[in-house]
Amino acid sequence: MTAGLDRGFTPPEPEETFAEAFDVLPMDTLLERSRTAGREAVDLALDRAAGRPLGLEAFATLLSPAGGERLEELAAASRALTLARFGRTMHMYAPLYLSNECLTTCVYCGFARELPIARKTLSADETMAEARHLLRDGFRSILLLTGEHRRLTGVEFLEERIRALALEVPSISIEVQVWSEDEYRRLAEAGCDGVVIYQETYHPDTYAQVHLAGKKRQYEWRLVGPERAARAGMRRVGIGALLGLHDDWRYEAIATAAHARFLMKRYWRTQVTVSVPRMRPSAAGWQPRTAVSDRDLAQLVCALRLALPDTGLVISGRETPALRDGLFGIGITHTSAGSHAEPGGYEHPKEATEQFEVADLRSPEEVAGRLRELGYEPVWEDWGAVLPATERMLVGEPAS
Repeated sequence: MTAGLDRGFTPPEPEETFAEAFDVLPMDTLLERSRTAGREAVDLALDRAAGRPLGLEAFATLLSPAGGERLEELAAASRALTLARFGRTMHMYAPLYLSNECLTTCVYCGFARELPIARKTLSADETMAEARHLLRDGFRSILLLTGEHRRLTGVEFLEERIRALALEVPSISIEVQVWSEDEYRRLAEAGCDGVVIYQETYHPDTYAQVHLAGKKRQYEWRLVGPERAARAGMRRVGIGALLGLHDDWRYEAIATAAHARFLMKRYWRTQVTVSVPRMRPSAAGWQPRTAVSDRDLAQLVCALRLALPDTGLVISGRETPALRDGLFGIGITHTSAGSHAEPGGYEHPKEATEQFEVADLRSPEEVAGRLRELGYEPVWEDWGAVLPATERMLVGEPAS
């Protein structure tokens, strides 16, 4: 039986989708505030953050250059709120790439269909070998990833792999091509309890410029994907923007925060997490026109925590060890460790091309040891997988 939402419960149809809500979001006004807010506005936003979650206007204020000048204060407030809501714990997970076959052309991705790379799709036995490697490392939460190839890695393929893995892996999530509600329901019944969908960029024009072929060109289909996953009964839904695709990271930040707030309000039985991935070198060779600095990323993590106090914030091995260690202490609650970004990478590294270069090459044991040095306890088990939503609320874990 799959843990998570009651399979007999289907959330009612929302009055509007996030695509519709995003259409009427006062983005120009919020962006103007994120660029021009002054010191007094930052003071007011920080004062408000001490008592309740911030609205989008105050969130945009903290993203401003004036907010960046107060990064130490932001970090202190973010750290205090994270410790109050999550304690000194860090949830550990590992990515497991099942395939790098892809029929989509994303100009930034190392799996894009035109690239002459070493392709590989794991067999059932290879999948279990990779998973058992991660289980030996201590992981109990595994994120399955593929390229976008409907025939080679479609729903039937995923169902088969998830059913086999669910016999040994307590918590399974997917970050794959985007499916319909019925298809997500099939995957939930197979044993999947989480879905991660990066919108990549929330800016429609930029989205069209970087997605040139394949079903992924359908901006709105992807944008509403988390809602379909939540309605299908997924216990967790993760979102994020790939920072650096669009020239303005503040635009992506505001859109991501608005998306998270929408999902938490409409699908309160589903846990929402937010990732903050930045562009990394890959076989595609694509370079962002505007870099998102380490300081920008830290400011974003702090602002997200103050706006979304109960939301898990996720950092991956895309970032360097020093930066990750710093972000652990100011707002991050979920992290990968010892990651490989190619299929078969744990048991047979470098036999296939990776999606992007991993920056933190420390082993899971090394990352866990560093977390303990920093005063945090690595959490390998996903206790939410064995507690229904009402019981999670009783033990102090937010239901959304």
